[in-house]
Amino acid sequence: MNTVHYHPISKASTFKWMLKREYWENRGGFLYAPLIAGAISLVMSLIGILFGLLAMNRAAKSGSLVIDNESVNVNGLDLALLTKKLDAEALHNLANGLDLTLLLSSLWPFIVLAFVVFFYCLGALYDDRRDRSILFWKSLPLSDTQTVLSKALSALLVAPVIAVIASILTMFGFLLIISVVVLSHGGDPMTLIWGPASPLAIAAGHLSWLPVYLLWALPSVGWLLMCSAWAKSKPFLWAVMLPLFAGIIVSSTHLMNAFDSTSGWFWKHIVGRLLLGTLPGSDVFYRADELRAVIGDRDNLVAALAPANQLTALSLPDIWIGAAVGVVFIIVAIRLRRRAGEI
Repeated sequence: MNTVHYHPISKASTFKWMLKREYWENRGGFLYAPLIAGAISLVMSLIGILFGLLAMNRAAKSGSLVIDNESVNVNGLDLALLTKKLDAEALHNLANGLDLTLLLSSLWPFIVLAFVVFFYCLGALYDDRRDRSILFWKSLPLSDTQTVLSKALSALLVAPVIAVIASILTMFGFLLIISVVVLSHGGDPMTLIWGPASPLAIAAGHLSWLPVYLLWALPSVGWLLMCSAWAKSKPFLWAVMLPLFAGIIVSSTHLMNAFDSTSGWFWKHIVGRLLLGTLPGSDVFYRADELRAVIGDRDNLVAALAPANQLTALSLPDIWIGAAVGVVFIIVAIRLRRRAGEI
């Protein structure tokens, strides 16, 4: 008789499949939402460009559009004339304007990411207790530690990576749109668009932002997961109202005066870190002076988005203190998960 040998599945392999499960169960928020947001951004940009071109063509045909005392009325808007009139300062301003436009066009997937991660964490451990599927998952050889960590890593890494990819695709889609527009109106896209703009630098900045987001969002993700594991009902209200009420009490009692501080510190470093950490770029408010110095000295938006400057956030004590607190929240969520029963 043949003997069937079963090979034990490693913890790493199990954890990988748990991450895949989280992705497939939340594919709508992780994948489709940022892609749809990017597509909406492109559609709205295209509509705005078309309306702008319509107005400019009407002005050119009527002779009211003038560049250096020359009327632009060659079958509408002739961008070849504009290209000839650009000097070094004008190209510099054009580059900054293009970079700002590219950055704004790429922000939509990040805005969606903030909501996706926030509500995903709130329901991650609560929903399976509400529908009692927790009994099924606990019957499998899956530890509560693996379960909670797979959800935390999905929120801190999987969803942001997809959002960054969607953001970069949106940015290059916008570049293609305006390149076609420029080319169709007699302009040179390499001179007016691809040469002055810095899409690769912006994309590198987005990618280098990922480790910053992982650590910066950790206290918010840990807090939301802990509330999701603890709340018997309405985890949203518990997760939001507890920090807000704490902030109101601290402000009304002037409690922070005993620590030679103000209530504003509590709102910024406690309430803000618990509730706004999933918002991409929220760390900017904590190092605004540093970024303002970079932009002011260089007069260049790309300088603020450079990987080296993005990663300077890792030198902030706030990011590591918050990460440590987030780890504590996740440990508490794991312990609550172990004791979880039917609602």
